[in-house]
Amino acid sequence: MIDPKIIARRILLALALTTTLIVLGACSTARLAYNQAPNLLYWWLDGYMDFTSAQSSQARQDIDAFLAWHRSTELPTYARQLQQWQALAMQDITPAQACTQFEAVRAAVQRASERGLEPLTRLAQQLSPEQQAHLQRHQSKSNESFEKDFVRGSPEQRLSQRLDKAVSRNEMLYGRLSPAQRELLRASLQQSPWDAQKTQQERLRRQSDLLQTLQTVQTLRNGNGNGPVDAAALTATRGHLARVLQSPTPGYSAYSQTQVQHGCTQFAALHNTTTPEQRANAVRVLKGYEDDLLALMAQR
Repeated sequence: MIDPKIIARRILLALALTTTLIVLGACSTARLAYNQAPNLLYWWLDGYMDFTSAQSSQARQDIDAFLAWHRSTELPTYARQLQQWQALAMQDITPAQACTQFEAVRAAVQRASERGLEPLTRLAQQLSPEQQAHLQRHQSKSNESFEKDFVRGSPEQRLSQRLDKAVSRNEMLYGRLSPAQRELLRASLQQSPWDAQKTQQERLRRQSDLLQTLQTVQTLRNGNGNGPVDAAALTATRGHLARVLQSPTPGYSAYSQTQVQHGCTQFAALHNTTTPEQRANAVRVLKGYEDDLLALMAQR
């Protein structure tokens, strides 16, 4: 899954975090994590922006409003989705079916991102030069981590790291994978169209786009940025989000869609090798997620 977010994808993803948090998170901690989301999202954003005291107060209000909308509007949709997944878990699936479910999650992230545009645009208009420099340092640190995790090292080392992560994600759903299932994942990752260098270049483009958009909305602010959000500024941030969701880089959208298709094929292939016990485990996990959502929806 979402995310992207201050006028940027990364900041937008912060508010959309709860979408994937519930859908993909650990069942035993989902309710706790969601109930802690106001603080988690605040500190995540503060790490990027280094809020002033006035910005802190507004950010907390905006986060509370976003989560109230999310709880009442989005959680029921997720609960229905999880019910569908429980039924699918007990049968073989096709790559097309897997992609349909992926698109549902992506649409949820997009809805959450769109919901956060106005408050994040207002915040963007209030950022000082020092805060913008803080954001750039955070971007540089993120780039260094990506290089370390996905670009450096031998091909075998990088493959091994990706395999470990893939196994861990799937075992959250199915329980322990067999050696044959691990080998299936390894073979699929070896054939993956994912390109670390190309992905890093897109990350850099998005970061540059974010900084340029930030400069644009700064020129459109009303006074000190505390007034109503200018329509042109909101259009600028929406344009940034659109360029995150569909890159203007020639060929990148096709590359991205190829990755999605490969991921759907990989998931379906692995799922279709699962045993009755593994599928029953998946149903239990998904049912646990659903129960957590129903409990969260009942809270007021």
